[in-house]
Amino acid sequence: MKRIVTVQDISCFGKCSLTVALPVISAMGIETAVIPTAVLSTHTGDGFSGFTFRDLTSDISGIAQHWSRLGLGFDSIYTGYLGSIEQLGIVSGLFDSFGGGDCFIVVDPVMGDSGKMYAGFTDEFTAGMRQLCSRADYIIPNLTEAALLLDRPYSTQQTEESVKKTLRELAELGCRTPVLTGVCLDGENQGAAAFDSASGEYCFSFRRQINRQVHGTGDIFASVFTGAVTLGMGLAQAVDTAVGFTHDCIEATLPQMDRYWYGSCFELCLGELTALAEEYGKNL
Repeated sequence: MKRIVTVQDISCFGKCSLTVALPVISAMGIETAVIPTAVLSTHTGDGFSGFTFRDLTSDISGIAQHWSRLGLGFDSIYTGYLGSIEQLGIVSGLFDSFGGGDCFIVVDPVMGDSGKMYAGFTDEFTAGMRQLCSRADYIIPNLTEAALLLDRPYSTQQTEESVKKTLRELAELGCRTPVLTGVCLDGENQGAAAFDSASGEYCFSFRRQINRQVHGTGDIFASVFTGAVTLGMGLAQAVDTAVGFTHDCIEATLPQMDRYWYGSCFELCLGELTALAEEYGKNL
């Protein structure tokens, strides 16, 4: 049985970060260990205010040290939202402690969306995230985060060649395989693109674009992709699996947006992942 450790915050209500990663990866038949970086009463997206926040930075090293004494090992390390420069440094230490060998590292460089950096982040944090990405096997930025990592203006204008150029530049940060989300080349279909810098392989995957913002879809994509590559799927299949499942979650949410404006109804689709993982295992 494969085992992932994911490092990100937990919002007690609202569907993002750990409350997405844990059930999604578990549904794929992968044991999922967690290191929470903070606990919030709700997520911080539109519609919620007055939320509580508890920083857990001081707990992370103690968790890691205990695990080291137990001799625990992981097939992959997957990081999501990290709230401070200090946490970036601690997570880099986790890579030293638990990475290497057959364990690969996935970094979702959560910093912003729709052309804007999230509140509380700075240029210094971006520089630190850039360094963390240099240590990853896979990074999964959206268009905004790619612009921040590459220190260039945000733009929604995309062509196949411009996307490939962005992917090559992201790989030059030091990661082997960047995966770019939010790719839309024709105004009708949206998805993701990836580049394996070792083989020179590019891959694209799209589904019909749904013009509705649904909170937490980036976390869904990153979690499914991480689970897929941990199971041993090739890059193109992993990207397509993540794009397809994310699209299905948005579609499942549309009839209930009045109730689930705060996140997707991904629970209705988890059976897809279980069936896919079982079928993939049979075909190995």
